[in-house]
Amino acid sequence: MNLENWQIVWENMDYFLIGPYPDGPLGGLAMSILLALGGIFGAFWVGLVFGLMRLSKKAIFRLPALVYIEIIRGTPLLMVIFWFYFLAPIAFGKPLPEAASALIAFIVFTSAYVAEIVRAGVQSLPKGQMEAARGSGLSHVQSMQYIILPQALRNMIPSFVNQFVSLTKDTSLAYIIGVNELTRTATQVNNRTLIAPTEIFITIALIYFVVCYVLTALSRKLERQMSRYQARGS
Repeated sequence: MNLENWQIVWENMDYFLIGPYPDGPLGGLAMSILLALGGIFGAFWVGLVFGLMRLSKKAIFRLPALVYIEIIRGTPLLMVIFWFYFLAPIAFGKPLPEAASALIAFIVFTSAYVAEIVRAGVQSLPKGQMEAARGSGLSHVQSMQYIILPQALRNMIPSFVNQFVSLTKDTSLAYIIGVNELTRTATQVNNRTLIAPTEIFITIALIYFVVCYVLTALSRKLERQMSRYQARGS
């Protein structure tokens, strides 16, 4: 490693961060973050539905959710990405854009883990909470909406953030289908220069580390704030 190689990294830093934008499509770290944000947002709602279905006493809801969760959790993320990238033209008659294929795959894959987080969060609450809510005249749906989920979601925050951190790193797998995220931009710069692979990929690793560290630090701060809030409430 020498200073000239690090100069190459510095000259291409904007490409690592935003890709060819504004002269071309957005890429680099910005694309990775967008994929992670879109993935965790979509996965939260899909996972919430499947998590509640998993908790249902009715087999017509519980069994499909169980099958979905177990199949997706037992499948590598890379395979899920390939499903949507290669099977979309067959299912829809035309290919999906690479970024859209990756985003759908991230939502489907992550939602299975979010569903388990929701299930565990709800089951961590005392059973008396639901009984008390039902005893006050609320229906099961109202009890879940107004009493159970608000408490459970606070307990789920650390797990959600951990899943978000994991998904942020997993966005690098979108490289395999041509999405111009952070890892792909690094590879492009490396292929163009051919003399600074060590410096380039050390820089990319540090960028991933900084992003994930900030997310983890925010999670810990949020946990402390929630703990203080719960302590005052009790």
